[in-house]
Amino acid sequence: MRKHSLEVSITIIVTLVLALAAIALAADPHVGTWKLNLAKSMINSGPPNKSEIDTFTAQDNGIKLVGDSVDADGKAGHSEFIAKFDGKDYAFTGDSDADTVSLKKIDANTWDEVLKKAGKEVGTGRNAVSKDGKTMTHTSKGKDAKGKDYTDISVYDKQ
Repeated sequence: MRKHSLEVSITIIVTLVLALAAIALAADPHVGTWKLNLAKSMINSGPPNKSEIDTFTAQDNGIKLVGDSVDADGKAGHSEFIAKFDGKDYAFTGDSDADTVSLKKIDANTWDEVLKKAGKEVGTGRNAVSKDGKTMTHTSKGKDAKGKDYTDISVYDKQ
């Protein structure tokens, strides 16, 4: 009887440990609040924002972004999207250059995105979180207002 109870207890403990490990591995490292680090960023598309805070929340096979910023002229901005990692277009509000975003997961720490305005692609990007989970780098490519190609590298620190 005692041996049976020990076996059951060990089975329960092993099952719980494996379940917790699976949950931890499945957690998206993007989730949380991120602050733009201007000193580490390289913005070529125009004057960079004075500040930016992005908050990501896990969604069913996707992510929700709520972004608050202050542009170079001191004007506050707010943007949002909820998108799945399925490559389909989802509404993106608060960005004057884009009205939809599509996301595709590359690996546990990285996704690619495509931004569109009125159905036309206006930019692409890659969002990657460092292995230690403390830094997020967003590399975006597109054309500026004059039609010139640009690449921006925005670096964020986890808050």
